[in-house]
Amino acid sequence: MSNEKDIERYFANRQKEIDGAALYLALAESEKQPQMSELYKRLSASEEKHAAAWEKKLEDLKAPIPARMPSPRARVLIWLAKRFGPQFILPTIAGNEKADSNAYDGQPDEEARKFSRDEKSHARMLSVAANSTGGISGGNVAQLEGRHRAGGGNALRAAVLGANDGLVSILSLVMGVAGATNSNSAVLIAGLAGLLAGAGSMALGEWLSVQSSRELYENQIKIEAEEIAENPEAEQEELALIYQSKGLPEDRARELASHMMADKGSILDTLAREELGIDPEELGGSAYEAAFTSFFLFAVGAVFPIFPFLFWSGTTAIYISLAVSGVGLFIIGAAITLMTGRSVWFSGTRQVLVGLAASILTFGIGKLIGVSLA
Repeated sequence: MSNEKDIERYFANRQKEIDGAALYLALAESEKQPQMSELYKRLSASEEKHAAAWEKKLEDLKAPIPARMPSPRARVLIWLAKRFGPQFILPTIAGNEKADSNAYDGQPDEEARKFSRDEKSHARMLSVAANSTGGISGGNVAQLEGRHRAGGGNALRAAVLGANDGLVSILSLVMGVAGATNSNSAVLIAGLAGLLAGAGSMALGEWLSVQSSRELYENQIKIEAEEIAENPEAEQEELALIYQSKGLPEDRARELASHMMADKGSILDTLAREELGIDPEELGGSAYEAAFTSFFLFAVGAVFPIFPFLFWSGTTAIYISLAVSGVGLFIIGAAITLMTGRSVWFSGTRQVLVGLAASILTFGIGKLIGVSLA
């Protein structure tokens, strides 16, 4: 019985490492910066070694070992990385690494204790990379060592929750109006108005957020340019310290900083990336692209509960709207498992139950209001 439990645990550990190796390799192939690509390749190699260690444990127990194959969840994340770039899924993978390191806690094997430390180190590096637009800068090295606290967004999480907001809020609105009236036109007007208002509000909020960040970055770069012009010696000293924090010897760091300062055409770009962690070419991304994406994601979710009322009416339209929305909610719940690692059925079913409960509540309230008005 003990061997069976060990075999099951070793297979679970092995699969985590296989998924990690495949994900890091996909990040390396998608990453444009050579240094970051090399980092991901090293992390992939580390996970490969971990997987091989668990396979050795399985071999010792005479367990048959199938070919290495990433899990469906990992394959979806790999597709997202190749389609939208590493930054899109980095926060999710960093969270996975932290969870995987905790999963090793309490396991008696020496390998588990060692690999837990490795995974925690990977998670710290990925957390910093996820919150940086220009790779791992000098300031971010300090974050790796725990001297600063890193924060940041999660594009995948924002995408899933944006669609969820649209679906749940408009489903509740549509059901509330459907409960209060038998008029299909009233339901459609309310649903479409809610879609436009909600999507527009999301888009405007996202535009303001990104545009404000861009203006902040532009101001920081402007200040950096003034500091270079007024006090180049101090900037050179700061750059040398940054290179030292990355592991270069002091004399080599000073030599490299002096060489970089002599290149007047690119020193501002270098300091913006290294000292501020800002990519001058991106400045946090396009505010208009972010606004359009927010509008689109909210609208996609909102369409589910509305479109049945275009083709059906009355109770039939309500039931079909609930059924279609239930499918949409399940898909969103399944997508959330990319971040949480929970069971697809558990997360999807929970999402359906919560969304439908909210819609039933608003339907009941609408019904009471309709009866009172009548």
